[in-house]
Amino acid sequence: MFPERIVCLSAESADICLRLGAGSRVVAVSSFAPTELRQFRRVVGGFSTIDRDKLLELAPDLVITFSDVQAEISADLIHNHCTVLATNQRSLRGIVEAILLIGRVVGFAREAEALVNDFERKLDSLRCDDYPRPRVYFEEWDDPLISGIGWVSEAIALVGGIDIFARPNARASKDRRIESAAVRAADPQIIFASWCGKPVNTDLIANRDGWHKLSAVRAGDIHTLSSDQILQPGPRMLLGISQMREVIDRWRKLQQAL
Repeated sequence: MFPERIVCLSAESADICLRLGAGSRVVAVSSFAPTELRQFRRVVGGFSTIDRDKLLELAPDLVITFSDVQAEISADLIHNHCTVLATNQRSLRGIVEAILLIGRVVGFAREAEALVNDFERKLDSLRCDDYPRPRVYFEEWDDPLISGIGWVSEAIALVGGIDIFARPNARASKDRRIESAAVRAADPQIIFASWCGKPVNTDLIANRDGWHKLSAVRAGDIHTLSSDQILQPGPRMLLGISQMREVIDRWRKLQQAL
């Protein structure tokens, strides 16, 4: 028997279930879930907090959580006799594996394989091996400064950039904290910013101490990406990767014209 009453506490798991055709089994979501799921289902929390009583009232037979941020939530739900699937994808390959895992668990394994094939095909279509390759700084948070998570770093390399703070083994956000001086020393030529959960203030970025000298700031190459299109580790992040590819392509053409 496959689960019939699923609660998705992360946006990407809700999106994956919807894309697999299992949306009708999802009875509750987080406030960051796709609009089409939030409109007709109970919202039981944000990302790091939930209304446990509201969730338990729904008697779910599966709750899907994500990452160490939801570790305490996962443990609490297990103590309250819930079946919990906690995924922890941090790379592009990990995203593929998470889609396949969720598909198997909810009874849509064949659909998951098709979704993965489509995801990988679209990823490959965004690949760029051209030169020159710009130095790229991705800012995930502003205070303290936090650079991009693993799948973001991989995506930057995929579309033709060089992540100035590529740290493949840095899984937690605390491991990706950086100093303003390090950004100044690296002198990125493109800045992408996506602050998880709040709008990006590009003026604040440009006016940091000494940042007016950065190549990216002088050229006006500060670009914002919607966090739901790049920081949610699922198929929807193709939108953000595509945007990065477009920006890098424009930068390269300008360099070639000089």
